[in-house]
Amino acid sequence: MKNYQLLFIATAFLFTHGAQAHDDLTLDAMHSPHGGQLRMAGAYHYELVVQPNAVTVYVTDHAGTKVPTAGASGNATVLSGKAKATVPLQPFGDNGMKGGAQFATAPDMKVVVSITLAGKTPELARFTPMQKDGGMMAH
Repeated sequence: MKNYQLLFIATAFLFTHGAQAHDDLTLDAMHSPHGGQLRMAGAYHYELVVQPNAVTVYVTDHAGTKVPTAGASGNATVLSGKAKATVPLQPFGDNGMKGGAQFATAPDMKVVVSITLAGKTPELARFTPMQKDGGMMAH
């Protein structure tokens, strides 16, 4: 009887663990609605779209449903080469956060996004946007 209980617990762990997590490679292989890079951020997916001196982040749940960003605040820290820029993010459209600042793009570019939705705790995601799709920048 104990063997069945152990098997049940192990099987339940494997199914729930696999259903909850997407690693970065899996997210990079997924279609992103705006051509950006996807990352998990707690209960959400963030899609980062980088354009010259501008950052847009779209927020959805894990099923791809838009999450409203009205009343949200956030920032993106852009690390490119040896330079660092902080981009304040403001609500944009139904589920976006958008901001601009002076920054250069480089193949080793990293972006750390922190968004606090209204009434929620901050959620953080790390991106390597120049490495998505063979190093092409999303537009």
